[in-house]
Amino acid sequence: MIYAENNLFILETDRTAYAFDVMGGGTVRHLYYGNRLPRREDYIALAPVARNQLGNSPEDSLHVSRENLMQEAGGIGWGDLRSPMVELSLPDGGAACDFLFSHFERPERAAPEGLPCAEGGETLKLVLRERAHDLFLELYYTVFADTDVIGRWARLINDTQETIWVNRMLSQRLDLPVGDYDLMTFRGAWAREMKPTRQPVAGELRWSSRAGVSSNRCNPFAMICRRDTNEDSGDVWGFNLLYSGNHLGIAGRNSYGRVRITQGMGELRWQLKPGETLDTPQGIMAFSSAGFNGVSRCMHPFVQKHIVRGYWRDRERPVLVNSWEALYFKVSHRRVAQLAKNAREIGAELLVLDDGWFRNRGDDTRALGDWVPDRKKLPGGLAPLVKEVNDQGLDFGIWVEPEMVSEDSDLYRTHPDWILGHKDQAIGRHQYALDLGRSEVCDYIVGSMTALLNSANIRYVKWDMNRILTDTFSPALPASRQGEATHRYMLGLYGILQKLTEAFPEVLFESCASGGNRFDLGMLCYTPQIWASDNTDAACRSDIQWGYSYGYPQSVLGCHVSDAPNHQTLRVTPLHSRFYVAAMGVLGYELDPGEMDAEQRRQVRGQIEFYKAHRRLFQFGRFYRCCAPTGERLTMVVSPDGTEAAGVHFALLNQPNPGQAPLYARGLEAEQVYDLTSLLVPTSIKDFGSLVNMMSPVRIRSGSLVETVADRFVKLPPDQLKLTASGAAFCRGGFYPVQSFGGTGLADGTRVMKDFDSRLYLWKKTEAI
Repeated sequence: MIYAENNLFILETDRTAYAFDVMGGGTVRHLYYGNRLPRREDYIALAPVARNQLGNSPEDSLHVSRENLMQEAGGIGWGDLRSPMVELSLPDGGAACDFLFSHFERPERAAPEGLPCAEGGETLKLVLRERAHDLFLELYYTVFADTDVIGRWARLINDTQETIWVNRMLSQRLDLPVGDYDLMTFRGAWAREMKPTRQPVAGELRWSSRAGVSSNRCNPFAMICRRDTNEDSGDVWGFNLLYSGNHLGIAGRNSYGRVRITQGMGELRWQLKPGETLDTPQGIMAFSSAGFNGVSRCMHPFVQKHIVRGYWRDRERPVLVNSWEALYFKVSHRRVAQLAKNAREIGAELLVLDDGWFRNRGDDTRALGDWVPDRKKLPGGLAPLVKEVNDQGLDFGIWVEPEMVSEDSDLYRTHPDWILGHKDQAIGRHQYALDLGRSEVCDYIVGSMTALLNSANIRYVKWDMNRILTDTFSPALPASRQGEATHRYMLGLYGILQKLTEAFPEVLFESCASGGNRFDLGMLCYTPQIWASDNTDAACRSDIQWGYSYGYPQSVLGCHVSDAPNHQTLRVTPLHSRFYVAAMGVLGYELDPGEMDAEQRRQVRGQIEFYKAHRRLFQFGRFYRCCAPTGERLTMVVSPDGTEAAGVHFALLNQPNPGQAPLYARGLEAEQVYDLTSLLVPTSIKDFGSLVNMMSPVRIRSGSLVETVADRFVKLPPDQLKLTASGAAFCRGGFYPVQSFGGTGLADGTRVMKDFDSRLYLWKKTEAI
């Protein structure tokens, strides 16, 4: 709900409120963002006093310090030394600008031109006019009441008779009262994305990307919290951006102790001629007084309801087998058909043919841009292969990287001028980026992808992008407009994706950029899921997915079980651990089931059968991060009606003689009774090595045929936990896992937890108290 009367504006969601008013001189003053208050008058009562004997902005003849005033917009050069939302170069060479309130409107629907925008909500438009020029700044606020999220974006309109230059144009800004705050950002690199990094806000802190993509170095999602905040309590403000290119976020604390957060696309140099407009990407904000989990419970349903859209928004995602780590570039019709047969036998629903299928693609040094099948590998092309896969009962998916071109390709030889940057530049993975700011390049990509998707019954596309943008020079732009190249690239990409997703609404698109190098809300508006990381090691993925969970729901995370030793870390982790971690997302397998032994295939069939039976819970359940006092982690999903839940406890390095610490559940209904059961995990005598000789009547040597035979016929009892208690008991008192083996013997029911081992727990509601 939006209240707008007497220059007071209150944006209310189900649980929160965002309030601002207009001061006498036209400055739009921020009042409050937090839990809803009982009366509208309460927001006025909270209005901060910013008078100062050294005040530097006349407002009703009062000495008002802009440096100590909480504001919605403003500019630079009028006394506010904090991070500005807008920076301009005006026709006279000056930069001072001050945007003051003109009027407001209530549009039914408003979206930034050429950019993705969240669906739904109620919108307010504030129109501000620059004090001395015919420049107008429109501020758009959209209230998504059901998810406690507020969206913001801005439009700059040049109604002067001269050209101006835009050096910064951010989407959202929030000024907070004086206090001690921390900034939590999510940083990393290839194969180690989304590491939570918490820092006290002192001076100015940034989270940003200059890589031409939203970047695995620093995701656009971030949170500001009070110093005493934890997972379940404390005030938290979350921020994100519907943008996939360079971005900039700043959290700064000034000399008065006030903290300002600004966020938007990265700094640019944009020429705005008379009559032209420039729109920012949409930013989003959420507040919760229930800690980091509270903000996640805002962000997750917001992404699921208002970002992901179309045919796949509410549909369960299929279980896939991807060919990459099974075949790499050694693709052939026979091998892919056999992989499909192996995938069907374990219960998969979709086979994805990854890189290596198109003409002359024998390695990663050539052929990008030439999106036609390699007739040496696939003599009949894609159609007969896809039909054979479909005849196995599987859907077919394919990998593409349409934004890139190899120097050794027919496309490059025909159009060497289509690349972004100079020919002599720092390149990644032997490839150039195409200049998507050019309409002819975008038309080529749309045409080639349309032809590909029409050539066979393709139901899934993995859309990859395996390099950052380094040299962002565009031959299509004059020297004076080169600062626009990266944003024009993003506008071109969004236009391509819009056309393709409209033309093929039932095709499931999954975005990828060397894993999580472009994991953001902008891409999720077109691709309902994103490949979270090229790192499929279960121990690493547990951390990576934990990081993503703060701002993104598990229904958008592509998560695969891969072989062991893992191809990125060479680590060996238990097969059930790899499954449990991947099950907390969109499950897939990146291996050849035909190379597993019979017992492993039996386990995988059981995994997929179990996942399908609980798929709605795993993909769309309410997600919780549960931290034990010992630092051990339990991740949980709870059904919307609270009748069932699942939790994964992942351990790192085993310790001898461990103590017993409880694990605390989250999200269960306090007044309901639940049965808790842990999934059975098989225990093998091979896990004990030579220790088995303490009990064996004959000597068994590790790795011997005798050990293999004994393991086949001697089955050790698996551990299993069964408890019945109220939701309140599980959440407040916790529950104790089965006692772990600690080097003192194996008794019935002992939990054998090796390094990187895990357990999966299921809760089922039985009755009300």
